[in-house]
Amino acid sequence: MPSLGAPRSHWPVVAWIRLKLPIPPPVIMLMPGLPPPPIPPLDILVPNPVTTDPRKRVFAYEEERGSWVVRLVWDADDPDILEAECREPIYDRRLSREQVAEFWAAVKQLIAPLGPLAVDGADPRP
Repeated sequence: MPSLGAPRSHWPVVAWIRLKLPIPPPVIMLMPGLPPPPIPPLDILVPNPVTTDPRKRVFAYEEERGSWVVRLVWDADDPDILEAECREPIYDRRLSREQVAEFWAAVKQLIAPLGPLAVDGADPRP
């Protein structure tokens, strides 16, 4: 899974989840023209520029959780997907079952305002 934007932590992604967002209602246009760009699904997401393509609209949120970081990423070009990453300075092993469960719990807590979301893909699954 490619990581979009510029993360504050430069640790490797050791686990990730792709969540399927509900389809928003269609935009009602009062005047002819292009529809407005989609807005991020969570208020905590802030603009996170992509240095190689300044036209891309990527939003992210990072939170330290002790020795690791949970990062949410939403790309306006793919508005029905929200990605969550677990970043930790681990280079030689996989996460333990307890660490994976802790990561999933942190993601569930952060996306609680959206309600339950379907999992599109994950590595590793709990």
